[in-house]
Amino acid sequence: MIQRLQTIFLALAAIVMAFLFNRNISFASAETPLPPGHTDSVLADGIYNTQAHIILLVLVILGILIPVITIFLYKNRPLQMKLSRLTIALIVLSIVLTVVFFYLDYNTLATTIEVKMQFGYAIPVIAIIFLALAVRFIKKDEKLVRSADRLR
Repeated sequence: MIQRLQTIFLALAAIVMAFLFNRNISFASAETPLPPGHTDSVLADGIYNTQAHIILLVLVILGILIPVITIFLYKNRPLQMKLSRLTIALIVLSIVLTVVFFYLDYNTLATTIEVKMQFGYAIPVIAIIFLALAVRFIKKDEKLVRSADRLR
């Protein structure tokens, strides 16, 4: 049923991932301006967020859309679990790629540039927690339905 607890967790995961599109929430920001000639850097505008790389943008969009779609698949709980686990994997991949892209880009910059980590790294972790809770409650529902089927 759509009004189950896992629906709330799936919706919260999608909402939390949507926060990454807010310009004020970023992964990192440069405290000092970049020297001229680094216009192709992900920190060129001083902010490293999801719009800095197309792969991160696609992964975050998938991290929003899949939980929303999963909410409406309430009649197919095994598929809900698979899609929720897929979303967890995509979000973990986005975290890893964020760190890798930042590391690769930061190595090309001068060492005099100070970079401050922002709240943006915590958002995907919060979404993973919500998705894990959703999977837990989907399993609980599946177990309840199977036990009710045995009683018939």
